[in-house]
Amino acid sequence: MPKGGKKGGHKGRMRTYTSPEEIDAQMKAEKERKKNEEEEGAAVNDNQSEDKLTASGSEDSDDEGSHKKKGVEGLIEIENPNRAAQKSKKVTDIELEGPRQLSRREREEIEKQKAKERYMKMHLAGKTDQAKADLARLAIIKKQREDAARKKEEERKAKEAVQVAAAAAKGLHTLSLK
Repeated sequence: MPKGGKKGGHKGRMRTYTSPEEIDAQMKAEKERKKNEEEEGAAVNDNQSEDKLTASGSEDSDDEGSHKKKGVEGLIEIENPNRAAQKSKKVTDIELEGPRQLSRREREEIEKQKAKERYMKMHLAGKTDQAKADLARLAIIKKQREDAARKKEEERKAKEAVQVAAAAAKGLHTLSLK
């Protein structure tokens, strides 16, 4: 049985519950804090947008310096040579029509699809081994069905002939009795 058993408590401590009044007070304090942060963020954004409008050609250097630094990063200047700076690309800079290098997986996928299409064309033309085997099997089945139909027709004709002969014999037999 696990430590603590079915009781669920930890080392015999009493459970404490938060009263509804305390919960309401915490929720109000959190809403006020978020509202204050939004107001400060809006004021900072307004100042930054005005600074960007006044700045003429130093957009790249402003973007690097304006990000908020975490922890002691603001106090100590550390340059990591392995960290590549992320530059945002503009929509006009992206070349959609230019030749694009495909990855190995993409190339293999395209080759696989083309090979499958080629095989299907050859299969429909009857040039593959599987298609030849299928056509031969279909020819055998067709011949068997024709033979079965011919045999059934012959049996039906033979049965009719027997019935006609029986009817004729019966008719002669009735005529001879009269």
